[in-house]
Amino acid sequence: MNEWPEGRSGDERGGYGRGSASARPEKARVMRQVRRGSGAPGQGRTGPPGQGEFPRQPSYAPGHGGDHDGYNTGQVYGTPGGRGPSGRRQGGAGGAPNRRRRVKVVAFAVAAALLAAGVGTYVWADSRLDREVELSKVIDRPEEGEGTNYLIVGSDSREGMTDEEKQDLHTGSAEGKRTDSMMILHTGDNGATLISLPRDSNVEIPTFVGSESGKTYEGTGRQVKLNAAYAEDGPELLVRTVEYNTGLRIDHYVEIGFAGFANIVDAVGGVEMDIPQDIKDAKSGADLKAGRQTLDGQEALAFVRTRYALAGSDLDRTKNQQKFLSALAGQVATPATVLNPFTLYPTLGAGLDALIVDEDMGLLDLADMFWAMKGVSGGDGTSMNMPLAGSTAGGNLLWDTPRVEELVRQLKNDEKVTVTGD
Repeated sequence: MNEWPEGRSGDERGGYGRGSASARPEKARVMRQVRRGSGAPGQGRTGPPGQGEFPRQPSYAPGHGGDHDGYNTGQVYGTPGGRGPSGRRQGGAGGAPNRRRRVKVVAFAVAAALLAAGVGTYVWADSRLDREVELSKVIDRPEEGEGTNYLIVGSDSREGMTDEEKQDLHTGSAEGKRTDSMMILHTGDNGATLISLPRDSNVEIPTFVGSESGKTYEGTGRQVKLNAAYAEDGPELLVRTVEYNTGLRIDHYVEIGFAGFANIVDAVGGVEMDIPQDIKDAKSGADLKAGRQTLDGQEALAFVRTRYALAGSDLDRTKNQQKFLSALAGQVATPATVLNPFTLYPTLGAGLDALIVDEDMGLLDLADMFWAMKGVSGGDGTSMNMPLAGSTAGGNLLWDTPRVEELVRQLKNDEKVTVTGD
């Protein structure tokens, strides 16, 4: 007798169950764990008359008999909202991923905010740079060398200063502007080298093209003090004169005036310096005692301008300028300044407003310059005056030509500087 419901034959069962006529072996089947009732055979529900008994169906009711309570309840432990055998809610597989997801979202949001702030700061700061010096107007330039050369100029510009500020800073009220200090900063793979160019250096004014007129002025071999080049036709002629007399190509130009210098110092809260001797100079306004102390903007400007209190030596003055600028750069390029917006933004605002740079100067170039100057103050670089060999009858300082040529060769090749200055 056919024992399957409704009398289906083996061919109609699709190969499942007993009596399959299929030539292919039956596939393994995964069966749920079931539990039969405790009744004796023959006590289960019967099928249709004449077709035998159905086996008793498994019980899925919680707590149904024996040691199997809790099985087959439909509850999956570890799922969100589920409860374990103790009745406590389980975090399970869903809790940890959710927490990790929230951490990732927060981290992404913080990173995005920092990136936006950084981009915004960069754009803001870049827009404050005054790129008015056109090195493209400089003619007959030397070939480029290794590393980067900055010409850093301190001018006596009083532009934008009130009468009260001029009095406080002892700047006087002269019209126009002249160079008060000039330095070449070389950066490269062998540390930074900071070279002061005394403003009384004896140089030749070469043929040049006027920055405003565009007219060519032929060189006549006339010898002048270096600061006369700037007074005659501004930054472009100064760069032309420095390049002609040294053979070293200037890559970037940076200039700062009196007021801007004092504002930067005040913005960083003053600069700590070790003053080598008592200094009292009526012309610069300096009145300082020897020893370590923090100089504010007014005192710092007086210190770097002091000349006559140092036995009238412009070389001593340039050495003090190097020390101070390196110390200033070292204080600006610190985490306390860079990571503190209450210090960073006033410093950037004061500094960028005060600087005049060339048309190709970017913030990264400016940062490279500051880090290099910080390295000089930290002992990772060299500071020196241009090597000298005496002076003219008129007091112009003569450069030591062989030593200058060797110095320039080392800088061009980005070699370690072994030449010493005065």
